[in-house]
Amino acid sequence: MQRVLSGVQASGKLHIGNLVGALGNWVRLQETYDCYYFVADWHALTTGYAHPEGIKESTKDIIVNFLAAGLDPEKCTIFIQSRILEHAELHLLLSMLTPLGWLERVPTYKEKQQELKDRDLSTYGFLGYPVLQSADILIYRPRHVPVGVDQMPHLEITREIARRFNHLYQREVFPEPEGLLTEFPKVPGTDGRKMSKSYDNAVYLSDPPSEVEQKLRTMMTDPARKRRTDKGDPEFSPVYHLHKIFSTKEEQAEVAEGCRTAGIGCIDCKKVLIKNVFTVMEPIWKKRSELLGDPGLLEEIVRKGTLKARAVTEETMQTVRETMGLR
Repeated sequence: MQRVLSGVQASGKLHIGNLVGALGNWVRLQETYDCYYFVADWHALTTGYAHPEGIKESTKDIIVNFLAAGLDPEKCTIFIQSRILEHAELHLLLSMLTPLGWLERVPTYKEKQQELKDRDLSTYGFLGYPVLQSADILIYRPRHVPVGVDQMPHLEITREIARRFNHLYQREVFPEPEGLLTEFPKVPGTDGRKMSKSYDNAVYLSDPPSEVEQKLRTMMTDPARKRRTDKGDPEFSPVYHLHKIFSTKEEQAEVAEGCRTAGIGCIDCKKVLIKNVFTVMEPIWKKRSELLGDPGLLEEIVRKGTLKARAVTEETMQTVRETMGLR
Protein backbone atom coordinates (compact mmCIF):
# COMPACT_ATOMS: atom_id res chain seq x y z
CA MET A 1 0.00 0.00 0.00
CA GLN A 2 1.22 3.50 -0.80
CA ARG A 3 2.10 5.54 2.27
CA VAL A 4 0.25 8.71 3.29
CA LEU A 5 1.34 11.12 6.02
CA SER A 6 -0.35 14.08 7.67
CA GLY A 7 -0.41 15.84 11.04
CA VAL A 8 -2.15 18.42 13.20
CA GLN A 9 -0.40 21.13 15.19
CA ALA A 10 -1.06 20.94 18.94
CA SER A 11 -2.00 24.58 19.27
CA GLY A 12 -5.62 24.19 20.32
CA LYS A 13 -8.79 22.15 20.09
CA LEU A 14 -10.18 20.69 16.86
CA HIS A 15 -13.47 22.02 15.50
CA ILE A 16 -16.10 20.90 13.02
CA GLY A 17 -14.14 22.56 10.22
CA ASN A 18 -11.27 20.18 10.93
CA LEU A 19 -13.76 17.31 11.03
CA VAL A 20 -15.35 17.89 7.61
CA GLY A 21 -12.04 18.91 6.07
CA ALA A 22 -9.07 16.90 7.28
CA LEU A 23 -10.38 14.19 9.61
CA GLY A 24 -13.20 12.99 7.38
CA ASN A 25 -10.73 12.60 4.53
CA TRP A 26 -8.20 10.80 6.75
CA VAL A 27 -10.82 8.27 7.79
CA ARG A 28 -11.51 7.47 4.15
CA LEU A 29 -7.82 7.26 3.24
CA GLN A 30 -7.03 4.70 5.96
CA GLU A 31 -9.07 2.14 4.02
CA THR A 32 -6.80 2.16 0.96
CA TYR A 33 -3.42 3.61 2.06
CA ASP A 34 -0.73 2.95 4.66
CA CYS A 35 -1.53 6.04 6.72
CA TYR A 36 0.58 7.79 9.37
CA TYR A 37 -1.17 10.53 11.35
CA PHE A 38 0.49 12.51 14.12
CA VAL A 39 0.15 15.39 16.55
CA ALA A 40 2.83 18.01 15.86
CA ASP A 41 3.51 19.24 19.39
CA TRP A 42 6.93 20.73 18.55
CA HIS A 43 5.27 22.83 15.86
CA ALA A 44 3.06 24.44 18.49
CA LEU A 45 6.22 25.96 19.98
CA THR A 46 7.06 27.87 16.79
CA THR A 47 4.45 30.49 17.69
CA GLY A 48 3.60 29.50 21.28
CA TYR A 49 7.03 28.97 22.82
CA ALA A 50 6.41 31.59 25.53
CA HIS A 51 3.28 29.82 26.81
CA PRO A 52 3.69 26.07 26.31
CA GLU A 53 1.48 25.04 29.23
CA GLY A 54 -1.49 24.08 27.05
CA ILE A 55 0.38 21.83 24.60
CA LYS A 56 0.10 18.63 26.65
CA GLU A 57 -3.67 18.92 27.10
CA SER A 58 -4.12 19.95 23.47
CA THR A 59 -2.14 16.90 22.33
CA LYS A 60 -4.32 14.57 24.37
CA ASP A 61 -7.53 16.18 23.10
CA ILE A 62 -6.41 15.88 19.48
CA ILE A 63 -5.62 12.18 19.89
CA VAL A 64 -9.07 11.66 21.43
CA ASN A 65 -10.68 13.47 18.49
CA PHE A 66 -8.65 11.44 15.97
CA LEU A 67 -10.17 8.28 17.40
CA ALA A 68 -13.65 9.69 18.02
CA ALA A 69 -13.85 10.88 14.41
CA GLY A 70 -13.18 7.36 13.15
CA LEU A 71 -9.44 6.81 12.84
CA ASP A 72 -8.76 3.16 13.61
CA PRO A 73 -5.35 2.29 15.14
CA GLU A 74 -5.68 -1.13 13.48
CA LYS A 75 -5.81 0.59 10.08
CA CYS A 76 -3.49 3.58 10.55
CA THR A 77 -0.52 4.63 12.69
CA ILE A 78 -1.18 7.36 15.28
CA PHE A 79 1.72 8.98 17.13
CA ILE A 80 3.10 12.15 18.72
CA GLN A 81 5.92 14.04 16.99
CA SER A 82 8.11 14.74 20.05
CA ARG A 83 8.28 11.07 21.04
CA ILE A 84 10.33 10.34 17.93
CA LEU A 85 13.61 12.22 18.22
CA GLU A 86 14.67 11.33 14.69
CA HIS A 87 12.32 14.12 13.52
CA ALA A 88 14.58 16.63 15.31
CA GLU A 89 17.76 15.04 13.98
CA LEU A 90 16.59 15.20 10.38
CA HIS A 91 15.37 18.76 10.92
CA LEU A 92 18.88 19.74 12.04
CA LEU A 93 20.58 18.06 9.09
CA LEU A 94 18.15 19.48 6.51
CA SER A 95 18.60 22.97 7.98
CA MET A 96 22.27 22.79 7.01
CA LEU A 97 21.40 22.72 3.31
CA THR A 98 18.18 24.73 3.06
CA PRO A 99 18.72 28.21 1.53
CA LEU A 100 17.48 31.11 3.65
CA GLY A 101 15.62 32.62 0.70
CA TRP A 102 13.41 29.55 0.41
CA LEU A 103 12.16 30.06 3.96
CA GLU A 104 11.58 33.79 3.59
CA ARG A 105 9.34 33.29 0.56
CA VAL A 106 6.96 30.81 2.24
CA PRO A 107 3.57 32.59 1.99
CA THR A 108 2.59 32.18 5.64
CA TYR A 109 5.89 33.56 6.97
CA LYS A 110 4.83 37.20 6.68
CA GLU A 111 1.10 36.47 6.91
CA LYS A 112 1.39 34.95 10.38
CA GLN A 113 3.66 37.76 11.55
CA GLN A 114 0.88 40.18 10.64
CA GLU A 115 -1.83 37.97 12.13
CA LEU A 116 -0.02 37.34 15.42
CA LYS A 117 1.34 40.80 16.15
CA ASP A 118 1.11 40.18 19.90
CA ARG A 119 3.91 37.58 19.70
CA ASP A 120 7.61 37.86 18.98
CA LEU A 121 8.05 35.72 15.88
CA SER A 122 11.51 36.97 14.98
CA THR A 123 12.97 33.60 15.93
CA TYR A 124 14.88 30.90 14.07
CA GLY A 125 12.22 28.37 15.06
CA PHE A 126 9.47 30.35 13.34
CA LEU A 127 11.53 31.05 10.22
CA GLY A 128 12.69 27.46 10.06
CA TYR A 129 9.41 25.69 10.77
CA PRO A 130 9.04 24.67 7.08
CA VAL A 131 12.28 22.67 7.50
CA LEU A 132 10.86 20.88 10.53
CA GLN A 133 7.67 20.28 8.58
CA SER A 134 9.73 18.89 5.70
CA ALA A 135 11.60 16.60 8.10
CA ASP A 136 8.28 15.38 9.50
CA ILE A 137 7.23 14.39 6.00
CA LEU A 138 10.43 13.17 4.39
CA ILE A 139 11.49 10.93 7.28
CA TYR A 140 8.55 8.61 6.40
CA ARG A 141 9.23 8.82 2.66
CA PRO A 142 5.50 8.93 1.88
CA ARG A 143 4.06 8.81 -1.60
CA HIS A 144 1.25 11.26 -0.79
CA VAL A 145 0.46 14.12 1.59
CA PRO A 146 -3.24 15.13 1.69
CA VAL A 147 -3.48 18.91 1.20
CA GLY A 148 -5.81 21.61 -0.02
CA VAL A 149 -4.80 23.81 -2.95
CA ASP A 150 -3.79 26.63 -0.58
CA GLN A 151 -1.35 24.31 1.20
CA MET A 152 0.57 23.28 -1.90
CA PRO A 153 3.34 25.92 -1.39
CA HIS A 154 4.16 24.25 1.95
CA LEU A 155 4.47 20.89 0.27
CA GLU A 156 6.50 22.36 -2.58
CA ILE A 157 9.31 23.48 -0.27
CA THR A 158 9.44 19.91 1.06
CA ARG A 159 9.81 18.66 -2.50
CA GLU A 160 12.55 21.25 -3.16
CA ILE A 161 14.48 20.21 -0.06
CA ALA A 162 14.23 16.54 -1.05
CA ARG A 163 15.41 17.40 -4.55
CA ARG A 164 18.35 19.45 -3.24
CA PHE A 165 19.41 16.69 -0.81
CA ASN A 166 19.31 14.03 -3.52
CA HIS A 167 21.25 16.28 -5.93
CA LEU A 168 23.94 17.28 -3.42
CA TYR A 169 24.70 13.71 -2.40
CA GLN A 170 23.99 12.08 -5.77
CA ARG A 171 21.67 9.56 -4.19
CA GLU A 172 17.89 9.20 -4.32
CA VAL A 173 17.30 9.07 -0.57
CA PHE A 174 14.03 10.98 -0.50
CA PRO A 175 11.21 10.50 -3.01
CA GLU A 176 9.42 13.76 -3.71
CA PRO A 177 6.01 13.47 -2.01
CA GLU A 178 2.99 14.27 -4.13
CA GLY A 179 0.06 16.31 -2.93
CA LEU A 180 -3.12 14.31 -2.59
CA LEU A 181 -5.37 17.21 -3.49
CA THR A 182 -8.54 17.30 -1.44
CA GLU A 183 -11.53 19.58 -1.81
CA PHE A 184 -11.89 21.03 1.67
CA PRO A 185 -15.27 22.74 2.03
CA LYS A 186 -15.09 26.28 3.37
CA VAL A 187 -16.59 26.06 6.84
CA PRO A 188 -17.83 29.41 8.17
CA GLY A 189 -17.47 30.30 11.81
CA THR A 190 -20.17 31.78 14.02
CA ASP A 191 -19.20 35.31 12.93
CA GLY A 192 -19.19 34.55 9.21
CA ARG A 193 -15.41 34.42 8.80
CA LYS A 194 -13.59 31.15 8.16
CA MET A 195 -13.92 28.92 11.22
CA SER A 196 -10.70 29.18 13.21
CA LYS A 197 -9.62 28.92 16.81
CA SER A 198 -7.64 32.11 16.21
CA TYR A 199 -10.88 34.02 15.60
CA ASP A 200 -12.71 32.44 18.57
CA ASN A 201 -15.60 31.61 16.23
CA ALA A 202 -15.41 27.82 16.20
CA VAL A 203 -17.69 24.97 17.20
CA TYR A 204 -15.31 22.51 18.84
CA LEU A 205 -15.60 18.73 18.86
CA SER A 206 -15.12 18.91 22.63
CA ASP A 207 -17.97 21.40 23.14
CA PRO A 208 -20.91 19.89 25.09
CA PRO A 209 -24.28 19.72 23.28
CA SER A 210 -25.66 22.76 25.11
CA GLU A 211 -22.73 24.90 24.00
CA VAL A 212 -22.93 23.71 20.39
CA GLU A 213 -26.64 24.57 20.34
CA GLN A 214 -26.01 28.01 21.84
CA LYS A 215 -23.26 28.81 19.33
CA LEU A 216 -25.42 27.81 16.37
CA ARG A 217 -28.52 29.60 17.70
CA THR A 218 -26.63 32.88 17.94
CA MET A 219 -24.72 32.45 14.68
CA MET A 220 -25.02 35.37 12.25
CA THR A 221 -27.25 35.04 9.17
CA ASP A 222 -27.93 37.31 6.18
CA PRO A 223 -27.52 40.86 7.57
CA ALA A 224 -30.44 41.97 5.36
CA ARG A 225 -32.91 39.99 7.49
CA LYS A 226 -33.29 42.33 10.42
CA ARG A 227 -36.93 41.30 11.00
CA ARG A 228 -38.81 38.03 10.58
CA THR A 229 -40.71 39.43 7.59
CA ASP A 230 -37.61 40.61 5.73
CA LYS A 231 -36.57 38.59 2.68
CA GLY A 232 -32.96 37.51 2.41
CA ASP A 233 -30.38 35.82 0.23
CA PRO A 234 -29.22 32.46 1.62
CA GLU A 235 -25.83 32.81 -0.10
CA PHE A 236 -25.08 35.72 2.24
CA SER A 237 -25.91 33.61 5.30
CA PRO A 238 -23.09 31.63 6.99
CA VAL A 239 -25.78 29.38 8.44
CA TYR A 240 -26.84 28.34 4.94
CA HIS A 241 -23.24 27.44 4.06
CA LEU A 242 -23.22 25.08 7.05
CA HIS A 243 -26.49 23.62 5.73
CA LYS A 244 -24.58 22.78 2.53
CA ILE A 245 -22.29 20.58 4.62
CA PHE A 246 -24.62 19.05 7.19
CA SER A 247 -28.13 19.08 5.68
CA THR A 248 -29.80 17.08 2.92
CA LYS A 249 -30.39 18.57 -0.53
CA GLU A 250 -34.11 18.77 0.23
CA GLU A 251 -33.50 20.62 3.48
CA GLN A 252 -31.08 22.98 1.77
CA ALA A 253 -33.71 23.79 -0.87
CA GLU A 254 -36.39 24.36 1.76
CA VAL A 255 -34.37 26.73 3.94
CA ALA A 256 -33.06 28.59 0.88
CA GLU A 257 -36.59 29.17 -0.42
CA GLY A 258 -37.79 30.10 3.05
CA CYS A 259 -35.02 32.68 3.32
CA ARG A 260 -35.73 34.25 -0.07
CA THR A 261 -39.48 34.52 0.58
CA ALA A 262 -39.37 35.16 4.33
CA GLY A 263 -41.35 31.94 4.59
CA ILE A 264 -39.32 30.85 7.63
CA GLY A 265 -37.42 32.79 10.26
CA CYS A 266 -33.74 32.46 11.00
CA ILE A 267 -34.49 30.58 14.23
CA ASP A 268 -36.42 27.91 12.30
CA CYS A 269 -33.56 27.66 9.80
CA LYS A 270 -31.07 27.18 12.62
CA LYS A 271 -33.20 24.48 14.29
CA VAL A 272 -32.83 22.30 11.18
CA LEU A 273 -29.06 22.88 11.16
CA ILE A 274 -28.72 22.10 14.88
CA LYS A 275 -30.58 18.82 14.42
CA ASN A 276 -28.25 17.75 11.60
CA VAL A 277 -25.06 18.84 13.36
CA PHE A 278 -26.16 16.85 16.41
CA THR A 279 -26.66 13.77 14.21
CA VAL A 280 -23.00 14.00 13.19
CA MET A 281 -21.70 14.95 16.62
CA GLU A 282 -23.56 12.50 18.86
CA PRO A 283 -21.42 9.42 18.00
CA ILE A 284 -18.30 11.58 18.43
CA TRP A 285 -19.45 12.78 21.85
CA LYS A 286 -20.16 9.20 22.88
CA LYS A 287 -16.76 7.95 21.71
CA ARG A 288 -14.98 10.90 23.34
CA SER A 289 -16.62 10.07 26.66
CA GLU A 290 -15.49 6.45 26.44
CA LEU A 291 -11.91 7.39 25.53
CA LEU A 292 -11.54 10.06 28.21
CA GLY A 293 -12.63 7.47 30.75
CA ASP A 294 -9.82 5.10 29.72
CA PRO A 295 -6.50 7.01 29.65
CA GLY A 296 -4.59 3.72 29.64
CA LEU A 297 -6.09 2.85 26.27
CA LEU A 298 -5.03 6.20 24.81
CA GLU A 299 -1.47 5.72 26.02
CA GLU A 300 -1.32 2.19 24.63
CA ILE A 301 -2.52 3.34 21.19
CA VAL A 302 0.12 6.09 21.10
CA ARG A 303 2.81 3.73 22.39
CA LYS A 304 2.14 1.18 19.65
CA GLY A 305 1.94 3.89 17.01
CA THR A 306 5.23 5.37 18.20
CA LEU A 307 7.01 2.03 17.99
CA LYS A 308 5.77 1.45 14.45
CA ALA A 309 6.64 4.99 13.34
CA ARG A 310 10.09 4.85 14.95
CA ALA A 311 10.95 1.69 13.02
CA VAL A 312 10.46 3.71 9.83
CA THR A 313 12.36 6.79 11.04
CA GLU A 314 15.34 4.79 12.28
CA GLU A 315 15.69 3.11 8.92
CA THR A 316 15.54 6.46 7.12
CA MET A 317 18.06 8.08 9.45
CA GLN A 318 20.56 5.25 9.01
CA THR A 319 20.50 5.97 5.28
CA VAL A 320 20.74 9.74 5.82
CA ARG A 321 23.70 9.48 8.21
CA GLU A 322 25.52 7.16 5.86
CA THR A 323 24.84 9.46 2.92
CA MET A 324 26.14 12.52 4.80
CA GLY A 325 29.23 10.71 6.11
CA LEU A 326 28.07 10.65 9.75
CA ARG A 327 28.37 6.93 10.48
